[in-house]
Amino acid sequence: MTILEQTRPIFERAARAIPEVEWPIHAPYVAEINRLKRERNAVILAHNYQVPEIFHTVADIVGDSLGLAIEAARTDADVIVLCGVHFMAETAKLVNPEKTVLVPDLQAGCSLADSITAADVRLMRERYPDAPVVTYVNTSAEVKAESDICVTSGNAVKIVNTLGAKRIIFLPDEYLAKYVASQTDVEILAWKGHCEVHERFTGAQIRAYREDDPGLIVLAHPECPPDVLAEADYTGSTQGMISYVDERRPSRVVMITECSMASNVSATFPDVDFVRPCNLCPHMKRNTLPKVLHSLQTMQYEVNVDPGVAVRARAAVQRMLDLSA
Repeated sequence: MTILEQTRPIFERAARAIPEVEWPIHAPYVAEINRLKRERNAVILAHNYQVPEIFHTVADIVGDSLGLAIEAARTDADVIVLCGVHFMAETAKLVNPEKTVLVPDLQAGCSLADSITAADVRLMRERYPDAPVVTYVNTSAEVKAESDICVTSGNAVKIVNTLGAKRIIFLPDEYLAKYVASQTDVEILAWKGHCEVHERFTGAQIRAYREDDPGLIVLAHPECPPDVLAEADYTGSTQGMISYVDERRPSRVVMITECSMASNVSATFPDVDFVRPCNLCPHMKRNTLPKVLHSLQTMQYEVNVDPGVAVRARAAVQRMLDLSA
C-alpha cells in the first residue's frame, strides 16, 4: 500500500480544509509522524490557530488554551508535543512535570506574553498590595509564578467573580481586561499588553463586513479592541465561538480572530459559510509538519521550567483548573 493510499482516510476527514493538490506533499510527513507517536507514546496537542495540515491530520487533542491545559493534565502519554506557542508548552510542563514536553520551534513566542515580566508583576503588587493578581495564561511561567490565579478568555469573568475581591490586578491583556470589567462589578487594574493579531481588527472593519452582508453573524475574541466587541453578535474564546456555531448554525459567520481558526472549524460545519479575515499569527505559523516530524525524531526542543518557578506557577494554574472543573 502506498503512503497516499495509507493516509487517504485521514485526508478525507480533512478534505474541506486541505486542498487535494497539497496532500501528496503532506502525506509522507503525516504517516511518519503518526508512526513515531505510537513508537514514543507521544501525544500532539494543537491550538485552534494551527494550520489545517497539523490540526486535522496529526493532532490528538485540539482546542483553546484552557482545553489544552486541561487535557495536558489528563494525558498518560510519555511525550507531549505542543503545537502552539512557547507559553502553552510551559503550561503543559507545569501540569506534567515528569513528562517530556517538546515544541517544534523554540521561536514560537507571543507578543502578549512578551509584554510583561515577573518584575512588572512585583511592581504592581507593591503599588496595590491588597489586590489579587489575576493573570491570563498567555504569559511566561515566571509571570504566572508571581500571580494568585490564572485565567483564560473563556473563564476569566467566572473566576474574577468567584474571587470575592472588590479590586483586582488583571494581566497582561488590556482589551481582555476591559471586556471582563464590562461583565463584572469588580474594579479592574489592567496592564497595557496586546495581541498583535487581535489588536489589528477595527470596528470600522466589522461595520464594512455588515454593509456588504447584513445577515452576517460576527463572533469576536475578547482580545480585540472594545470598538470591535461593540459590533459583534457574540464575544468569547475560540472554544466559545465553536460552541456558538454548533448550537446556532448561522448560515454565514465571520470569526474575528486568527486566520486558521475559520479554516479548521469549517471542516466540522459544512453547512456554514465562513467569511475569512486573514490576520495571521506569525508565531503559531512557525509550527509545520516537517518541524513536528523533526521534533519527534530528535526529541527537540524540550521545554523545562526552573523548579522554584514551577512550584509557584503550577499553583496559579491549578487554582484555575480547580475552578474550571
